[in-house]
Amino acid sequence: MQNYELKNKKIKDAFLKLKSEKPFKGKLKLAWSNWGFGIEPLDVSCARLAKAGVEYIELHGNHYGPDLGYKLEETRKTLDKHGIKVAGVCGMFSANNDLSSNNPVHRQAAVDYLKREIPFTREMGGSYILVVPGAVGRNAAYDTVEFERSVETLNIVADMFTQYKVRAAIEPIRCAEVSFCHTFADAKKYIKAVNHPGVAHINGDLYHMQSEESHIGEAILSAGDMLVNLHLADSNRCALGDGAMDIDTIIMALYLIGYNEGERYVTPEPLGPGGDPYPAMYGKPDPAALEYLVNQTVSYFRQREDAVLRF
Repeated sequence: MQNYELKNKKIKDAFLKLKSEKPFKGKLKLAWSNWGFGIEPLDVSCARLAKAGVEYIELHGNHYGPDLGYKLEETRKTLDKHGIKVAGVCGMFSANNDLSSNNPVHRQAAVDYLKREIPFTREMGGSYILVVPGAVGRNAAYDTVEFERSVETLNIVADMFTQYKVRAAIEPIRCAEVSFCHTFADAKKYIKAVNHPGVAHINGDLYHMQSEESHIGEAILSAGDMLVNLHLADSNRCALGDGAMDIDTIIMALYLIGYNEGERYVTPEPLGPGGDPYPAMYGKPDPAALEYLVNQTVSYFRQREDAVLRF
């Protein structure tokens, strides 16, 4: 066996042992991150997700200014119409609202952004908001104190996470897209530095993890209760089943950490390859392509989960 196969076997053996000792309660909660749908109306997106059997959504954190983004009552009405609940909100951090920026205007923009997004997340029933310590799409460091600046900036709003009972989920991202915080170990270091109960969780992403972690399954096990959301995409960042990602081992690792219980989600985000995916949020949607992405990903994930549970 190759080294990764030995690690896979260890996870499978542990999964089978746990499965034999007690039946699993419930299956993994499947959501969908909708910002990759571009400028498509939320009503259209929700109709597609509901038709595919997706019960939860990770809403695009699009409150970039006081007058921008989803309106509470309108959004709630749309979601209720389609029977979809909010898992959380995908916080969007570019160079213009960068927690680690050496430009104080951009750091203030990040603070103001979170002050809008955290209450919205709670009002919509979401349990987490994704936080990226440094700007996505900027992989060159400003200087040697980005980490410290980011920690200092996030601490300004940290109390709001506990006040509104919203979990800050720190997302590690591959080095091609951000200048720091690339691994689960990096995220834990960052969380420890922030040192606040509202900032204590991790958002994983399979596409970034395959670049930065030595083994995705082991990384999931190492995160344990800290992991509250896991973005899904295949090895080519496309629909599940269209690449070479070992979905079975990932599913087994999730069950081993009790991920099928509580407010914890697996959330497809198949954005396609590239160094900066953020332009997709303004893209003109291709309905046929999105239909395939959703149906292929959802059906394949559920097929693999069912197969794993039959092992």
